[in-house]
Amino acid sequence: MSIRKFFVEYRSEVVFGLALTAAMVLSYILAPLIPIDLFRKIIYPVQNTAIITVLLINTWTMARHSEGIRARYVHAWITGTLSVVMIAGTCYRMYVNADLQPAEGIFGFEGWEMIGGDLIAWLLLAYPSELLQPGWLTLKSALKRIVPVIVLGVIDMLVPYDLRWLMALVPMVWVALILKHVRDYRIYTEENYGSVEQTDEKWVVRYLLMILVLAMSYIYLCFSDEPTRLFTQQWLILFAIIYTNDQIIFRSKPWIEEAAKETVEDETVTDTKETPTGSNAEYRAKLEEWMTREKPYTNPEFRLMDLRRVLPLNRTYLSQLINAEYGCNFYQFVTRYRIEDAKQLMTDHPDMKMQDIAEQCGFSSPTVFARIFARETGTSPSEWNSHMGGGNRKK
Repeated sequence: MSIRKFFVEYRSEVVFGLALTAAMVLSYILAPLIPIDLFRKIIYPVQNTAIITVLLINTWTMARHSEGIRARYVHAWITGTLSVVMIAGTCYRMYVNADLQPAEGIFGFEGWEMIGGDLIAWLLLAYPSELLQPGWLTLKSALKRIVPVIVLGVIDMLVPYDLRWLMALVPMVWVALILKHVRDYRIYTEENYGSVEQTDEKWVVRYLLMILVLAMSYIYLCFSDEPTRLFTQQWLILFAIIYTNDQIIFRSKPWIEEAAKETVEDETVTDTKETPTGSNAEYRAKLEEWMTREKPYTNPEFRLMDLRRVLPLNRTYLSQLINAEYGCNFYQFVTRYRIEDAKQLMTDHPDMKMQDIAEQCGFSSPTVFARIFARETGTSPSEWNSHMGGGNRKK
């Protein structure tokens, strides 16, 4: 995906990230105006208490609403671990290093503190990693990300060169890697689902943008000598935790989590299927006849695996058949049928409500219908109906 297409596809997410970045910059500009004693005695303890409280509540609610989804167990474990880390860090800064003075040298953080910061970043990024790649979180995968940070910290203490700036960049590198997984997940959903709204990866993009802003703030912390610099990082962390828990628990469907569970089930079933015995032309004719007669695409939850009702192929062969015969993925294949069906309805029933057309054609909502129709045809449904559909004929 080009940069231009990314900004078009994820424009609301980009605005979200830019707004959060602007708030972060403004907060850092205003933070030095906070009296140090006020920050040390009241603001900082209140912020930490709020974070720890929210983390503990999140751990409890996530455990109660896990619904057998491994990624949610992972998130409960993450919030529980973060609460322990935050408690330990608060005790250190309040009782061991109560004056909150920055360390000597260029960096405000010492090497061991930066290792701790990177470990917190790893915990925050473990959830989307597990979400996009079910079963990803293992001891081996954890060590692959954690060990390099620890090694950098040790080398930094042994050599005369200051390598801590490398540790400051680690969270941003991790975010970049997971954004690649988002792209791969988008490809997977479009190859397997007729509607991608219920497997919406855009929320994960917003989550990663929050972590990216936190990573930028973290880099500033590593270089700054400003005693009140922690003010901004604390409220950013609190916002990220509250926003994340709300999105995970209070969505109408567990979207990505459900897709992750179905992925494992589908792979288990399709591995036992035999290789194809017919030709692509035969399969294509059979598929098109079924699509025209039964109109399975009118079901918003229509999936690639539903094609097994008429084609004795596993997931891999079904996907290859769609790609080879139609030059597109399954999502695009289904969208074409839905768009053509919508055009026919508008031609035959010019006074039909767009909400009813969207529902009958398998779109999850009128908004989704309007957006996809405009993207595919270059015009809105109402404009098309007025100029090319039944509305024009009626005139």
